[in-house]
Amino acid sequence: MNPRVLQEIIRSYSYVVTWMAISISVILFNKWLLAYSGFPYPISLTLWHMTFCSTVGILCVRVFRVVKSHNMSAREYGRRVFPIGVLYAASLWLSNSSYLYLSVSFIQMTKSLMPGLVYICGVGLGTEKFSRATSANMALIAFGVLVCAVGEVNLVVKGVVQQLLALFFEAARLTLVQILINSKGLNMNPLQSLYYVSPACFLCLLLPFVSIELGPILRDSSLVFSPSVFLSNALAAFALNLAVFMLIGKTSALTMNIAGVIKDWMLIFLSFYLFHAPVTAISLLGYAFCCTGVAIYNYMKLQMIRAKASLSTGKDVEKAGKEPLLTSDSPVRRSTDESTPPAANGYTSFRSKDEIREEIRLLQAELNQTEVKNSPRLEG
Repeated sequence: MNPRVLQEIIRSYSYVVTWMAISISVILFNKWLLAYSGFPYPISLTLWHMTFCSTVGILCVRVFRVVKSHNMSAREYGRRVFPIGVLYAASLWLSNSSYLYLSVSFIQMTKSLMPGLVYICGVGLGTEKFSRATSANMALIAFGVLVCAVGEVNLVVKGVVQQLLALFFEAARLTLVQILINSKGLNMNPLQSLYYVSPACFLCLLLPFVSIELGPILRDSSLVFSPSVFLSNALAAFALNLAVFMLIGKTSALTMNIAGVIKDWMLIFLSFYLFHAPVTAISLLGYAFCCTGVAIYNYMKLQMIRAKASLSTGKDVEKAGKEPLLTSDSPVRRSTDESTPPAANGYTSFRSKDEIREEIRLLQAELNQTEVKNSPRLEG
């Protein structure tokens, strides 16, 4: 094997292993911290994460200038970023709350619903087209999650409701990111996302923190608080953001999806081993059904985007084939106004090979974004 190819394979798999290790660590860390360490306050934990992330974002953007700012106005921030911050805060709050009632295994199983919820939000907000085949596939995934719930031994309705709401808010957030941020050319790397979204999350969490958890925390004589543990937890969450960015940038979205499935199965058995959370054969069967449904959905999405890319390229080739060839005797007609596109001046304009390649690249980016939206999300 070519040494360069081997080096790239080793590098790619190192990113995958790093992401899996950090993601598993953060999920198990959050579960232990909230359910077993003597700190059952999910809003406070999420608020601490947003405080840490906001600080890191401000230092990287404003102080050390590691990355550039988009220089948003206050009005633009309120229109584009704050709604995303509201949904993200609600999603993190409720998902962390579910750790108090549900096992890590069952929580991971419910995340199979994410493609369906993203699809529903997309159809509702106009970013996805309704498809009977896709809807039927989403119904099958939902049935698989229902089977998982039937097989769950320690099922708490309150925890299930919190987890389902968290997934719905996360799906809505991902759809709004596509509408309010990506479609406007405001793509953000993890540090920029921390800088813009974390303060909005912090502000949204202040009210529920003061009204729900502040009083009980002040009256809790058995509260266990270790600054080193909380700092380690925040650093782990921050490292997960960077690991996801590196994984998406250095490997394919398909790789991330496959790694995500492997990671979820590892979490199910690690949860059983570490927290002695019972896992039944019915739950495992239901989750295998869910994974199959998600794989089919990803395949359908891949085929759709490939067909779109082929159709776009084919149209350009067909147009180019109909264009008369210019000879040395043929007069070359030019637009009288160079600032006006040729088509606007009565002449047909054909895209170059570079432009066609760029469109294919954008379609591939759309595929990656779609695949990532269906991957397990960040844990806060």
